[in-house]
This record gives sequence, structure tokens and C-alpha cells, in this order.
Amino acid sequence: MGTDTATNLRRVFFASESLKKQGAKGAKFARVHVIGAGVMGGDIAARCTLRGMAVTLQDIDMERIKPALERGKALFKKRLKSKREVDTAMLRLEADPTGKGVARADVIIEAVVEKLEVKQAIFSGIEDQLKPGAIPATNTSSIELERIAEGLKDPARLIGLHFFNPVAQLPLVEVIRSTFNSDAEIGKGAAFALAIGKSPVVVKSAPGFLVNRVLMPYMLGAVKRVEAGESKELLDAAAVAFGMPMGPIELMDTVGLDVGQSVARELGQAVPAESKFAGLVSAGKLGRKTGEGFYKWVDGKAQKGETPERGDLAGLGRELVQPLVDTTEVVVAEGVVANAGLADIGVISGTGFAPFLGGPLKARADGRA
Repeated sequence: MGTDTATNLRRVFFASESLKKQGAKGAKFARVHVIGAGVMGGDIAARCTLRGMAVTLQDIDMERIKPALERGKALFKKRLKSKREVDTAMLRLEADPTGKGVARADVIIEAVVEKLEVKQAIFSGIEDQLKPGAIPATNTSSIELERIAEGLKDPARLIGLHFFNPVAQLPLVEVIRSTFNSDAEIGKGAAFALAIGKSPVVVKSAPGFLVNRVLMPYMLGAVKRVEAGESKELLDAAAVAFGMPMGPIELMDTVGLDVGQSVARELGQAVPAESKFAGLVSAGKLGRKTGEGFYKWVDGKAQKGETPERGDLAGLGRELVQPLVDTTEVVVAEGVVANAGLADIGVISGTGFAPFLGGPLKARADGRA
């Protein structure tokens, strides 16, 4: 009970519990409409369905929606006890290619490609259909809300609800606050995250927000080392030895190389056109979701080669994680997140950063990162 690990884990527990105070009291959510049936949108829809909500899932056509329904059914079979419960859940998850569910929904979540003009067009197109009190939210991973809200009649209604991949495993939802939003809108957004069993951390609208802002220097630093000839298997093993749940190269593949490239661009860290990274994106090899990126993927698992031997793997991992820790300090100093404690729990919940170290800033204060 007196060890550093036990102390840090208690700190993480109480920090997680404190997130529950951010939700608006009395807010109720019965219907959700998700626009975009890709991996992220489909998994958000399945999560909301699993928590008892009626969900309509929209995309261009049924061909694009069907895989998301199949993934949802697989999740229900894993989490629910009986065939009857699975069948009931599937009745709550409805394909909606025409978007008729927008007008009935309490929460509308956009989860489409990370392109500003596409997101702007979606929200301007549905604004007049929203019922009073409904929350329009974007799952943008890096674009400031103020830019997405340009041209809306009431930009104050739009908030960010940024989920993390894989949705079923990572508990964090960044509730993104723009300069237009009031406490009421943000409180409802946090309440919705809590209603679907997620951990909300309120962050200011700024490029990359909290988690992607701190992850990008870490992942891009590792990618740069791979481009220079270092073993991706070794780098990933070193990060795991330090305490990360997976290495930076495997994580980049999991996030999606196209998403990583887009976030890097938003943060002013453009991927060189002649790099292997850019070549993989151009070839449509986007990581786990396409079956190949830096690794080949089979049944959702990265196919790794032999890991070269090296002493002090954890030391190399600490070196790899250094940019993440440095950037977390910068983010707190800039006021993107309210304090160091929230930054630590946000990074732990969104990246899996070693909980036994208490988060990146606690680890630095203890001389362990």
C-alpha cells in the first residue's frame, strides 16, 4: 500500500472518479444519430446501442453501413448474455442512409473523414433539422471547432466529442469546448459521455486538443527513426517495456496512417512527400483498417518480425516517450486542459500511458520519465 505504484494507482482512481462531476445533472439521452459508418463511427454507434440507446447510423449507402452493423453484432455477442439480448440490441441499431434519424436524435455525432469542408457541409446541412436541445457534435481529432462552426446560424450548439480507437477499449472522450460554447453545452456533452460509460475530459479547442497533440511528437519521432533504418519491432518492444500498452509504430497503424498524416498537418508537422510514411498513405496502406501499414495485419493483429536484442529496453522506451511528456507540459501551460491532474488522467485514458506511473507529468515529477 505504501509503494509508489499503489500511490499512483490511487491517484488515478480518484482522478477518474472526479470526472463524473463534469456532467450536467438530469440530462437524458434516448436517441443518437451517427453520421459516418467507418470504423470509428460504426463503433461509436455500437457503443451507444450497447448502453441502451436507439441509434440511427448514416452513410452514403447500405454497402458502407453493413460492415458497421456486422461489427456491432459481434460486439453485442461478446458483451451480452443471451441471443435475445443481442437481437434486441440489433433492433436498436438502425441503418439510416437518408438521415431521417437526425430530427429525432438527442445527440448527433459526425464521424466522417478529417476534412474541414466536409464537416462544415454536414453541419450546415442538418442545422435546421435539429430538435430543440439536441447536441450536434463532431468527432474531429484535430480541427478547431471554431473553423467547423463557421457559417452556422448558432455556432454555440456545436461541441466536440472526440472518441479514441479502439472505442471499445479506450475510455476517454475529449469534450471539446470552443470560444462559442457555454457551460451548459459542455456539461451536456460530458453527461452524454458518462451515459455511455466513458470518461470525459474537457479540453479547449486547439489543434490536436490534448491527446493527439501529445501523441504526434511521440509517434512521428518513432516513425522518423524507422525511416532512418531502426527496427520498428525494437521500438515497439521498448515502449511496451517502459509501460505503454503498445508501441508507437503499432499505434500509428491502429490510429490509421491517413488520420496520423492529417493530424500531423494540422499541427504543422507535415509528413515529407518522399518518406515511406507518405508512400504508404498514397498506396492506400493505411494500417490496421486496410490490412497493411508499417505492419501487415491479420485478424486484427500486427504481424511482427524478430525483435533485435538490446539491453535496457525500458531506457529506450523512456527516450521514445520523452516528446510526449514534454508536450504534455506545454499543453497544460497553454491552458488547453485545466491542470496537470486532468492532463495526466486524459493521457492515461486516451493513450494507455502507464497508470502505475501516475501519468506523464507525475512520472516526470518522480524522475521516472
